[in-house]
Amino acid sequence: MAEIKKISEVEWEIPKENEMLVPGKVFASEKLFKKIKEDKTLQQVKNVAMLPGIIKASFAMPDAHQGYGFPIGGVAAFDIEKGVISPGGVGYDINCSVRLLRTNLTKDQIKGKEKILTKALFKAVPVGVGGKGKLKITPKELNEILEKGAEWCKEKGYATKEDIEFIEEKGCIKGANSRNVSDKARGRGINQLGTLGAGNHFVEMQVVNEIFDKKTAEIFGLKKDQITIMVHCGSRGLGHQVASDYIKLMEKEYGFPKQDRELVNAPIKSDLGKKYLSAMAAAANFAFANKQILTHQIREEFKKIFPKFEAELVYDICHNIAKFEKHEIDGKEKEVLIMRKGATRSFGPGRKELPKDYQKTGQPIILPGSMGTSSYVLVGTEQAEKVSFASTAHGAGRVSSRSFATKNIDSNQVLEKLKERGIEVEVGSQKGLVEEAPEVYKDIDEVAEVSQKAGIGNLVVKLRPIGVVKG
Repeated sequence: MAEIKKISEVEWEIPKENEMLVPGKVFASEKLFKKIKEDKTLQQVKNVAMLPGIIKASFAMPDAHQGYGFPIGGVAAFDIEKGVISPGGVGYDINCSVRLLRTNLTKDQIKGKEKILTKALFKAVPVGVGGKGKLKITPKELNEILEKGAEWCKEKGYATKEDIEFIEEKGCIKGANSRNVSDKARGRGINQLGTLGAGNHFVEMQVVNEIFDKKTAEIFGLKKDQITIMVHCGSRGLGHQVASDYIKLMEKEYGFPKQDRELVNAPIKSDLGKKYLSAMAAAANFAFANKQILTHQIREEFKKIFPKFEAELVYDICHNIAKFEKHEIDGKEKEVLIMRKGATRSFGPGRKELPKDYQKTGQPIILPGSMGTSSYVLVGTEQAEKVSFASTAHGAGRVSSRSFATKNIDSNQVLEKLKERGIEVEVGSQKGLVEEAPEVYKDIDEVAEVSQKAGIGNLVVKLRPIGVVKG
């Protein structure tokens, strides 16, 4: 690999060489970059830079680590006429994303009830790999969900008008076609609406612990000592199957790139490329509906403890998705296809895609930490639109594999440490607890600081966990 250039305190460049069409660009501090170098992330950044039609650079965000084809934390923009779509640039968990709810509760109001409320969250949210939802739907309703997303939830009384307003794309990505989702994918998804799953998915009760930008926090409806609820999950088995299906179809029709078999792709304008994008949008819509049903179930459960409980949506933002967006390229506005995998959109002020309330501030960026560490809310910037195709980190990012965690971490010690920090925990399995222990993740404070220093997301508030539910 050619010598990597340090551009600034938090920016690195991998020079264009050999088959690379563009350079690689990594946002990271010295500390984070050292971790990034330990796996194949940088090689994956280079591999993505060889894909047809890529524009400007192949990017890696501060929480980047090795993934399938694209690194997790990878971002790339493609020319619509010449470029490709790769399922590896979206990921298996299509529209894995985070939503943040602000509540009308305060830290003082829930004092002494932390355990009861964490158990209420666990009751509201079915967990585990094969977890089945409480809501039973028909095949016809599943088709409607795949094409309407969260709007279906509104029609059925599970979402408010305000909920829809504060979801990316209003909870429905256009161009979804349920007919391009296989029967196998449907079969995996039909019983999973309103479920959390396992892995790094969670529901967390938090308190607003620190405010960095009071004016923006007020617009986001966030106040000191306020209780918030964060939901992190995606399209469950349905999205995973959509990815698997189209990886096989693309490899059969187009083969795979010599630099990495996992970067199998199809031209954006091809029939297969269009079919994948429509199936991906359908899976994304399922994910939006899934989180909305979870939100409804949480609201209903908390009202049993606090009859006047309210939870309003701050924002719901994707971090595994491909989107058509307009960006300035060489001084001209151009529509491109952006693939963000383990990366969050970071639109600054003025973007018409944002809710009216956020067009003056920029969009909320929700940056979850690991179980037991703080999370952050940041705000999108104009700078991000200039330097990273309006993208930033999506969380802490792993530093150790799940197999390493299983062999080297004791679940009882994890629980003891969390208890010492005043964090209640409900888990579906001890294995899941160990695999998601705080020590297997990067330093979320460092990730947030890099985002701020690079200007790709500015700090608004810090959230401290009180109760965590894991699969």
